[in-house]
Amino acid sequence: MSERDELERLHKMRQDFVANVSHELRTPLTVIHGYVEILLSSYQSTDPKLYEIWQKVFDQAKRMESLVADLLLLSKLESEEPVSKQEPCKINEIIERILQDAKDLSQGRHRFTLDIDQSLGLLGEASELHSAFSNLVMNAVYYTPQQGEIFISWHADDKAIFFTVKDTGMGIPTKDIPRLTERFYRVDKGRSRQSGGTGLGLAIVKHVLMRHEAKLDIQSELGKGSIFTAIFPIERKAVIG
Repeated sequence: MSERDELERLHKMRQDFVANVSHELRTPLTVIHGYVEILLSSYQSTDPKLYEIWQKVFDQAKRMESLVADLLLLSKLESEEPVSKQEPCKINEIIERILQDAKDLSQGRHRFTLDIDQSLGLLGEASELHSAFSNLVMNAVYYTPQQGEIFISWHADDKAIFFTVKDTGMGIPTKDIPRLTERFYRVDKGRSRQSGGTGLGLAIVKHVLMRHEAKLDIQSELGKGSIFTAIFPIERKAVIG
């Protein structure tokens, strides 16, 4: 067996292991989540101290469920063939749904600005694109201070199609940018965990874009915010009504 074949075999073993463990964890976590939810409702009015304890357990169970869900999604993205040019996706509608979720998460702490080409569609897998774009927008919400601005753009030129998220957040050190799409890589470990993120969001973005023949461009400067741009080939352009 060649070295390349051995590396591919080990990579496949790792993928299978992660997928199997994640799948096995999903059921017990769902059970724990359900019982803790019952306990929360029982203690909310009778014992504030116990309610606070169970609330922390509930929050951690939710975080673990999110982690398992992201691991399963990553495993799926890695194991499937690249996305063929399917039906046109209405990206304007996907962005509208993501924007509402982002505003719910922000709770009025940020200002959102959009520049969307309403007629510009994309040939691909809508659920995967929603996941990738949502991760980029939610990251901007997590890492942009109160009263900050988040700008979302969707447009095309003669050569490519661009989904851009620009924020006025804390920025990213130059040395960390090449590693941002690695699994569990965190620039600020404490703040990342506090935000509730799984550390897998940008890894998911990378794999979704790879499956759509696209790439991720990251520009950032400490104290001046960041710009994340997903760049798709013009051949995936679709016009929607």
